[in-house]
Amino acid sequence: MATLLHIDSSVFPASASASRAVAETFRKAWEEQHPEGTVIYRDLASDPVPHITADAHTAGFADPSAHTPEQAAAFAERLKLIEEYERADALLIGAPMYNFTIPSTLKAWLDNVILMGRTAGENPSGKGTPVTVIASRGGSYAPGTPREGYEYVQNYLRAVMVDFLGLDLDFVVPELTMAPHSPAMTELVPLFESSRERAHEDAAARGKSLAEQLAA
Repeated sequence: MATLLHIDSSVFPASASASRAVAETFRKAWEEQHPEGTVIYRDLASDPVPHITADAHTAGFADPSAHTPEQAAAFAERLKLIEEYERADALLIGAPMYNFTIPSTLKAWLDNVILMGRTAGENPSGKGTPVTVIASRGGSYAPGTPREGYEYVQNYLRAVMVDFLGLDLDFVVPELTMAPHSPAMTELVPLFESSRERAHEDAAARGKSLAEQLAA
């Protein structure tokens, strides 16, 4: 049976969050295709993980036998997240754009999980694991748009998840999510609606396809 690690980081509930809503579409498709599978769920908004500390960071580069009590305690918390990540056969991550980048809670999770010589480096423990990131954003930062240079979500996550963690990364990008709420973006509402519909379709197809592959 395959295990899906599902992480949400939006500060908004599903009714007001594009990343949560699209991630839920993926998850439902996954569960319908693979009902006997396991889903591990983390909501980083309601239950954030600790930001990395000096003890947690330095413990990752020291022999466990040499850990101070403070390092041992901090590293034990990191190991819980690392082992949970390593148990996953696939990852689903909601990563809305806040001020041009990912939520700090998701960055904290990544800082805990990234461990050179284990999850990151030459032979990362999660190498090849498929990860689907729902990268929602209020405007458009696609190539050729005026704000293309401000796109730090996909660029950052590609560097970390592909180059560091060796994951098989796929993005689903619902954009222009502020159009229904901003009078200045009213004319973009049809584009937002098309993007939302396409994102849900892509998420459903991706969830179903991955579940089929991993259940085979």
